[in-house]
Amino acid sequence: MIFVCSATHKTKSMFFFLAQTEQGDIFKITLETEDDMVTEINLKYFDTVPVATAMCVLKTGFLFVASEFGNHYLYHIAHLGDDDDELEFSSAMPLEEGDTFFFAPRALRNLVLVDEMESLSPILSSRVADLAGEDTPQLYMMCGRGPRSSLRVLSHGLEVSEMAVSELPGNPNAVWTVKKRSDDEFDAYIIVSFGNATLVLSIGETVEEVTDSGFLGTTPTLSCSALSDDALVQVYPDGIIHICADKRVIEWKAPGKKTIVKCAVNQRQVVIALSGGELAYFEMDPSGQLHEYKERRRMDSDVLCMALGSVPQGEQRSRFLAVGLSDSTVRIISLDPNDVLAPRSMEALPVCAESLCIVQMGCTERDPDIAAAASTTSSLYLNIGLQNGALLRTVLDPITGDLTDTRTRYLGSRPVKLFRIRMQQSEALLAMSSRSWLSYYYQSRFYLTPLSYESLEYASGFSSEQCPEGIVAISTNTLRILALEKLGAVFNQVSFPLEYTPRKFIIHAESNNLFVIETEHNAYTEETKKQRRLQMAEEMREAAGDDEQDLAKEMADAFLNEDLPESIFSAPKAGHGMWASTIRIMDPVHGTSYKLIRLEQNEAAMSLCLVKFHGQPEDQWFLIVGVAKDFQLNPRQCSSGFLDTYKVNTMGRDLELVHRTPVDEVPMALCSYNGRLLAGVGRMLRLYDMGKKKLLRKCENKHIPNLIVNIQAMGKRIFVSDVQESVLMVRYKRLENQLIIFADDTHPRWITCTSILDYDTVAAADKFGNIAILRLPPNVSDDVEEDLTGHKALWDRGLLNGASQKTDTLASFHVGETVTFLQKATLIPGGWESLIYTTLSGTVGVLVPFTSHEDHDFFQHLEMHMRSENSPVCGRDHISFRSYYFPIKNVIDGDLCEQYNSLEPSKQKSIAQNLDRTPAEVSKKLEDIRTRYTF
Repeated sequence: MIFVCSATHKTKSMFFFLAQTEQGDIFKITLETEDDMVTEINLKYFDTVPVATAMCVLKTGFLFVASEFGNHYLYHIAHLGDDDDELEFSSAMPLEEGDTFFFAPRALRNLVLVDEMESLSPILSSRVADLAGEDTPQLYMMCGRGPRSSLRVLSHGLEVSEMAVSELPGNPNAVWTVKKRSDDEFDAYIIVSFGNATLVLSIGETVEEVTDSGFLGTTPTLSCSALSDDALVQVYPDGIIHICADKRVIEWKAPGKKTIVKCAVNQRQVVIALSGGELAYFEMDPSGQLHEYKERRRMDSDVLCMALGSVPQGEQRSRFLAVGLSDSTVRIISLDPNDVLAPRSMEALPVCAESLCIVQMGCTERDPDIAAAASTTSSLYLNIGLQNGALLRTVLDPITGDLTDTRTRYLGSRPVKLFRIRMQQSEALLAMSSRSWLSYYYQSRFYLTPLSYESLEYASGFSSEQCPEGIVAISTNTLRILALEKLGAVFNQVSFPLEYTPRKFIIHAESNNLFVIETEHNAYTEETKKQRRLQMAEEMREAAGDDEQDLAKEMADAFLNEDLPESIFSAPKAGHGMWASTIRIMDPVHGTSYKLIRLEQNEAAMSLCLVKFHGQPEDQWFLIVGVAKDFQLNPRQCSSGFLDTYKVNTMGRDLELVHRTPVDEVPMALCSYNGRLLAGVGRMLRLYDMGKKKLLRKCENKHIPNLIVNIQAMGKRIFVSDVQESVLMVRYKRLENQLIIFADDTHPRWITCTSILDYDTVAAADKFGNIAILRLPPNVSDDVEEDLTGHKALWDRGLLNGASQKTDTLASFHVGETVTFLQKATLIPGGWESLIYTTLSGTVGVLVPFTSHEDHDFFQHLEMHMRSENSPVCGRDHISFRSYYFPIKNVIDGDLCEQYNSLEPSKQKSIAQNLDRTPAEVSKKLEDIRTRYTF
């Protein structure tokens, strides 16, 4: 037994240690002392939790467990385990030679699970694909180790908690919430507007309809709001209703045959647009009455939308009104009493605006700790939702009303509606298109993140005792109350459990199902576990004397019926050289397992591949699985290897074993190649074709240096990865039936994964955390294709028996973590391709290509300034770290550049001046390159 971590708890009256073993069992250790000397050590079984790298006992009575792999946990220490019947062992107890102490693991008794922190570590394999049909790709990741393994599906978006869903009598078109009194903490009413009526609901323990609120219920509502003197205002097509605090109702009617088409309301101001484009302005006077200003303004075009900001603290009014017109412009109009409704500024738009919203975002003085470290102070933003599905965010000058620094983001296919809500005690923006998005400021950074929820039509902020910062929204004929709890998260995770450590998986294109191989070292198969349990139970009975038979039978039955989850209590260790494997077909959207094939004990599935063979039906897929029997890791050897061939049914949900092909070494890599199978069997590269009783070997190359770990093909070209000697480029000559290595790398690399970028270029990652881009020089590429016989490449050997041509290293970068997967993919709809990588430690990263020399030059200079102005916390030299194994080449550290936004304003200004730009322009450049490729 090995103790792997511990935690100490100390008070004035007592202290104890919690120590955890490699199986996850926690023991409570106390010391008996005499004259400051330890006289006795007492040890008592406490509970069992997943194996941790560190534990911490908090003074508030909680235990935080930082798991070695998988999610981290927070437990409440409900009992200290002093008064239970658990056996306590002491160092003073006499023990005979060979004897030891025993304890029985059990379910949690002293600890109560309170919270869980998601962790992707370790990521063993991953794919980027849109298998759920959501337009935005999802990330499918094989994570974890042993019984705690899982398939994680990461969707871009915030997790939404559905607090309540209520059906309404019809399809509403708008919803708002209002407070009874301006100093109330929670909302009192939900107002729902229909095409011909308005429904008022009270918020309490239950939501019920109210008839005496003062709101007019026989007409649709355009807007409503609570005013600052405990009054309410309702704007409807024919006028305005002002409901005073004493329930008096004051009504203003639209003049003549005109109707109100649009309006904007805040705590003290009401602005309406009458039919014909005329604006009228109302403001609360000191007596609490809504006073209409005599000045009216006729706009040149139809008013499409309007927005007022909230009244700033300590001021009487919001100084500006934003108006969106049908001539594709947005106008800023003054509400200052000296020049009411006078135009201040204008911004031309590519298409007409659908909605406007003025929001105060950034640091606020209410959060001094955050404000001190933040890069920006609070700013006023005009958000413009366009009819083409784009969102524009523009800085609105609070003094002059000028519009500057416009940022654009495409949200969806439908016109964008905007709503102001509250998150983290400050204003945030909810944007609705074909998908709902939340724009908010959190931990010194702006976020614009979609909600992982169905599309909504209208929304408002919602605050109650149960849900202080929620959202009330409508979707078709339902009213929904939603809460957002994991602010700052980029992805919403769904986890599906697996049985063993997942090694590799592939996607079946026709069905979108996943084919997964799970392989566990030092493990028993389920069949072997059953046999071992029966054998141990029988040994219990046989070891008992005649007078103990009943007790032994009872103990044996209890042992057989014991069902402790292996995800917490771990699986029994079988010893080195013992393997358990399964082949699984699963639905990645719902997590359903359609087929599970268990291999025999000591058979380890190492690789898999989907192939369509020549001479077989065009739509017939075959799954090839590389299996090693009695595999030993060091020295690497196996008693035999196999290539199992399975026929995949048309639905992609079932497998039928066709035949098993014996091979003499471990088949670590497989790849489909022009209707045949390429297999890396040890250090031999082989080409197989389909046969009736087994796969037929057609061709072989024995010149790979050590061990083939990865094979990829494009056209006639084959990229073979060696475990130590980087990537070798191979071509197959059909006429001569030869596999010829024509190029290799100049550096040794311990390759873990590769991704083909184009016909001449490959991205490679190694065990030590380096990513490199390798490319064939143009003249080499031509020479290769013109060498018709292949004799030149076969005999023209380079130095140390290497290939005749060498690849160039275009780029090199030290990530710092073992990279497990590389893929060229598009992460956002309409975005550009980038290189996505995942690491063993759970990191998901992106390498994006520059499209212009200007961008590259800008970021190169920004990185140079950031290296000197913002040195790493650990004290290492940045350029030395990124060049840990190979000199950094043609890669800019985007993580370092993005720290510009967290610098002090004076440093930001200094760096921006050196770049001949303003701080806002530098921030915009950083945001643009991120939103062009990724989230």
